[in-house]
Amino acid sequence: MKIERSAGILLHPTSLPGKFGIGDLGPEAYRFIDFMKAAGQTLWQVFPLGPTGYGDSPYQSFSTFAGNPLLISPELLYSEGLLGHNDISHTPSFDPHKIDFGNLINYKTSLLRKAYSRFILSNKNIEESFIQYCNKNNYWLDDFALFMSVKEFHNGVAWPEWEESIAFRKGKAVENWKEKLKDEVNYYKFIQFIFDKQWNNLKEYVNQAGIKIIGDLPIFIAYDSSDLWSNKEQFTVRKDGSLEFVAGVPPDYFSATGQLWGNPLYKWKVMEKDNFHWWQNRISKLLEMVDIIRIDHFRGLDAYWEIPGGAETAIKGRWVKAPGEKLFSTIKKNLGELPIIAEDLGVITPSVEALRDKFEFPGIKILQFAFGENMEKKFLPHNHIKNCIVHTGSHDNETTRGFFESEKEKRSGIYEWAQNYLNYYGDNIVFELIKTAYASVSNIVVLPMQDILNLGNEARMNMPSTLGGNWFWRFTWDQIPEYLAASYKDMTILYERPPVKKNDDVVIEVEEE
Repeated sequence: MKIERSAGILLHPTSLPGKFGIGDLGPEAYRFIDFMKAAGQTLWQVFPLGPTGYGDSPYQSFSTFAGNPLLISPELLYSEGLLGHNDISHTPSFDPHKIDFGNLINYKTSLLRKAYSRFILSNKNIEESFIQYCNKNNYWLDDFALFMSVKEFHNGVAWPEWEESIAFRKGKAVENWKEKLKDEVNYYKFIQFIFDKQWNNLKEYVNQAGIKIIGDLPIFIAYDSSDLWSNKEQFTVRKDGSLEFVAGVPPDYFSATGQLWGNPLYKWKVMEKDNFHWWQNRISKLLEMVDIIRIDHFRGLDAYWEIPGGAETAIKGRWVKAPGEKLFSTIKKNLGELPIIAEDLGVITPSVEALRDKFEFPGIKILQFAFGENMEKKFLPHNHIKNCIVHTGSHDNETTRGFFESEKEKRSGIYEWAQNYLNYYGDNIVFELIKTAYASVSNIVVLPMQDILNLGNEARMNMPSTLGGNWFWRFTWDQIPEYLAASYKDMTILYERPPVKKNDDVVIEVEEE
């Protein structure tokens, strides 16, 4: 995949402004797209859009196919007659800059339940489109809706703790529980129907504004998910529900014990037998929702670190080869060209690079990783290549302002190193780094919204290997200066993002003395 020179913003919808405790797909999302268009931005990057599970992380979802109900807009439900005026006018007092997931989930669920009650009494036109949606998506929706219904019946515990017959789908358990929880199953299908409608309407608006959406595909799925529960034979799970092997990364200079993620691994030989049917469905569904896919931890599709289930650390593991080339060749044959970005960070081997380059997937450069004596030289702007995407930082990093403030405080020399490299000694090094990203030969630059707003670590999105206190940040419109959109539009013109066309006349006026 090759994209012409372009610029974009990394901002998950949960971080949008609004009075309902979390960013959603309503009017504020459309306003943000208007801001992006005015700023000359043509790429909007988001995190995974699925329903979040343990720790509220979008990278730990109950389904790789479903949408997050928390993103559904109450205002749009009201406009469809599915909520009343009192439902949206009397809202709790939420912090505009921080998501309180505990209180939010209870509040948002109560609104969705009210909307479903009204839906049951709704007109036939809505009912027809609902039936069409369910039929089109039954290959994943039936299992997901039942999974969530049974999970709620068992007070939210993980699937191995359910009644054994349905946990392991024995006999006629699936049919019996579908009948037993018929209304609840219908509710979860309704929620996905509403999410799908709101997201597709927003995506149409985004695309009409000349903007493409970059969506995220976590390489691994969550253990407590509909994906695993309904496809156990394709994952490293034993007959008793315990995990035979789990995902992670080996010890390195970041961690002496490695990182134990705990996600189930794929049984690739099983998946190959049906031409990676599950993967084809997964990619196809995501491409309905976004224009470009970013594969997180791309290296795991070349080789992955296999850790025995039950291990306390990631030390005892081994590298196992994955059939990445076969996978992408099969997907390309059946779905066509692959608009994919490879998240190729970390310790990358020549075989990972070969897999990435064979399919011409752009890799990623993080400018925060470029500076200092032990820097990653490939991230320095003078080493960038055209077919890559450059970020100042990512959702797992400190904000760029927070990063430089931390390094100054530690006296690591990194701040001074960056000053010398940038030849900048003023008091707004974040903006200087942003200009450097824009000036890069890299075809794609995408900046976290926090860096565009020059925010400190109070706006950090995620701290890896920690549970709680993540994914909560939101911005408000009063944080955006009036000049900001025009300033970024000027930069897109100055650094040719998008490039000046051959037929465009560029006139430079010189005042005579």
